[in-house]
Amino acid sequence: MTNNFKMIAIVILGAVALYFFQMTNSDHNINKSISACIVAQKQTSKSFDLEKAKSYCQKEVKKMVNE
Repeated sequence: MTNNFKMIAIVILGAVALYFFQMTNSDHNINKSISACIVAQKQTSKSFDLEKAKSYCQKEVKKMVNE
């Protein structure tokens, strides 16, 4: 009985830890994707505007995340 309780407790604690890790790092991952998109826009565009590229990339990344 105690082995089952320990195993269940470990699984639950692991799931909670993974949930909190995902919540704290999801914003970081989105920011890295936006930065990569901006760099790609800079490399492919002849007339680069940072504000336009940033707004475009934010819109596209948010759209992909919500799908």
